[in-house]
Order: sequence, then structure tokens, then C-alpha cells
Amino acid sequence: MTNHIRVRALAGAWSIRAAGSVIAETHSALELIECDYDPVIYFPRDDIAMAFMDYTDKMSHCPHKGDARYFSIITKNGPIDNVAWSYESPNADMRQIKDHLAFYPNDKIVIEHV
Repeated sequence: MTNHIRVRALAGAWSIRAAGSVIAETHSALELIECDYDPVIYFPRDDIAMAFMDYTDKMSHCPHKGDARYFSIITKNGPIDNVAWSYESPNADMRQIKDHLAFYPNDKIVIEHV
């Protein structure tokens, strides 16, 4: 694993809510800590209501993690654009986050330890 990125399992239950709906709930969340950035919580894809998720055209590249694909959450009030991302084929050192999605905390979603 790269020296400046740490991934660890989080204890307890974690959830994501958007527009009054639970989008994800897991006991298998991962926390990724990279340099001075805020920690990022990754949720296993199997614990996310993927029917509410829609790929967008946005992509990005991290030399340490690989290529990220972005998602919008589809709600009854309209999409929350580019709010989640996934490294679907992460670099070998980051294979822990494969099949996981991370979400940008903002005023339209709530990420919480429940």
C-alpha cells in the first residue's frame, strides 16, 4: 500500500440517507485516510441500494488509487449529481476499496455512524 494512504475497517453500523430514503446501510464500512484530506468512508456495493445510483460521464484519475467512475443518486426530487465514486479496478495496493463506493458529504446527503 502506498505510504501516505491508510485503509481500515470501521466498527458499527454506517448509513447514507438522501431525500428521506436510506441509500446504504452497512456493518462493513472502510475508512480511507490520505495525507491531510478529510477521511473518506467507503461502503460495500452490496450494501447500497444501487437501483438509486446512476453512472455519470464524470471520471477522474488518482495515481495511487486508479481511475474513478462517478454516480448520481436518483431521488424523487431529482438527481444528486456526481455525489459518489468508485474505483472499479483500483491499483493493486488499493484492492481493499474494490466493489466499494464513497460519497461526498454535502447538504443533500447524510453519512452517519448509527
